[in-house]
Amino acid sequence: MLLPMKNRLARTVLVASLLTSVTWAQGGPKTLTSCQAVLESWNDVGRKLIAMAEDFPEDKYDFKPVPAQRSFAEQLLHAAGSNDLFTAVAKGEKPVDDESRAHYMTKAAVVAYLKKSFADGAAVIKARGDAGMAKTVVSFESHETLPLLDLAYELVEHSGEHYGQLVVYYRVAGLVPPESRPQK
Repeated sequence: MLLPMKNRLARTVLVASLLTSVTWAQGGPKTLTSCQAVLESWNDVGRKLIAMAEDFPEDKYDFKPVPAQRSFAEQLLHAAGSNDLFTAVAKGEKPVDDESRAHYMTKAAVVAYLKKSFADGAAVIKARGDAGMAKTVVSFESHETLPLLDLAYELVEHSGEHYGQLVVYYRVAGLVPPESRPQK
C-alpha cells in the first residue's frame, strides 16, 4: 500500500514540474531589473498625467480650486519641469528651471512639453541601465547624494502626488478623471 502512494506522489511531482516548465517556456512571470521597474513606473504615471493633460478642457487650463493653488496647467508644467531637472542631472548637465506658464500658453504647448519631459526621462533611464542608475548623483533640490535610481523613484512619487492633486481639480470642476471612467 505504501508503494502506490509513492507512485502517486512521484506522478504529482512530475506533473507539477512539467506544468511549471511549460509556464516558464510560455513566458510566465518575469522578474524586472531595477531599471525596468522604475521605467515601468515612470511610464505609467506619465501615461496618466498625459491622459489628463489631453483630456482636460483648454478653457479650464487656468482653473484653480482656490486662488492660492497652481492652475491645472501650472501643475502639469511643474511636473514636466521636475522631470526635466531629473533628466539634466542624469545626463550630468546643469538643470534649468523653465516651467513658466508664459512659455507654454496653449494646451497643445503644455501637452507637448509634458510628453517630451516623460519621453526624455524614459530615454535616460533606458540608456543608463541598471549600472548607470546605481551611480550616485546630487539631488537638484535637497543637494543630497543618492543613487540615480532613487532620484528617479522620487520623481515618480512626485508625479503621482501631482496626479492626485489633478484628480481633485477634475472633481471640483465637475469632471471625471480619465482613469476613473468606466473602461470600454
